[in-house]
Amino acid sequence: MLATDLDGTLLRSDNSVSDETRSALTEAEEAGLIIVFVTGRPPRWLHEVAVATGHTGIAVGANGALTYDLHTETVLNEHLLDVDVLAEVTGILRQKIPDIRFAMEYGLDFAFEPEYRHDWEIIPLQDRQGRHMPAASTAELELLLTKPVVKLLAKGRALEPDAFMDEVEALVGEHVTVTRSGHSALVEISAVGVTKASGLAALAESKGVSRGEVAAVGDMPNDVPMLEWAGRSFAVANAHPSAQAAAGTVLGRTNDQDAVAHLIRALMTQRGR
Repeated sequence: MLATDLDGTLLRSDNSVSDETRSALTEAEEAGLIIVFVTGRPPRWLHEVAVATGHTGIAVGANGALTYDLHTETVLNEHLLDVDVLAEVTGILRQKIPDIRFAMEYGLDFAFEPEYRHDWEIIPLQDRQGRHMPAASTAELELLLTKPVVKLLAKGRALEPDAFMDEVEALVGEHVTVTRSGHSALVEISAVGVTKASGLAALAESKGVSRGEVAAVGDMPNDVPMLEWAGRSFAVANAHPSAQAAAGTVLGRTNDQDAVAHLIRALMTQRGR
């Protein structure tokens, strides 16, 4: 089994999948290698990945909170952050960090506080294939806390990203799992114990694949649990220091140099395929 992160790892910086990478993924799956995309993306951001990769593989989405079949584009299972914990965590963070703002990933739907500001377009009307995307909603926090989420997003202001994540972790880490995948003061919060490693481990077990038969590759702090869990682990050359430290090997190529495609072909050669 090969488990790869998407943004900053398999995808190029323009979010495209290169022809070389698409070809390597197809060859690997045809040869019997199980391809798993392990990503922070929720289901609403996975359709374009399914199309771009030729509907290849399975995705562990929302940092381990759900499993998504890219062949059929359906959610197989999910582990949600319930409303009681959601209310407690947002209450603690709002009290201690008054200018923090929240957004909720419900799966296919997305909602956010009026003053929440993302680092990219929050939700376009269409994806790159022209498919209509569900509209996002805006509401005061108390109205966003009425149903479970796959991921809570918390945005700081004018704070260094790692320091912000550390502060949030110190405040609520006993109640939830805190991580980040971007380059700003934005943290991603899941139910306690839910990480890319937990999602990948459950999927591997369901496929009869042992930990030692899993190779993983990533680039950001949210990839660290997966890199530490996998039997073999790799970080792309552009990876965050924490991912490089967690990986057994740092690749000599970046995401824009198709590092994952080269890794796949190296693994295939080692398997004699």
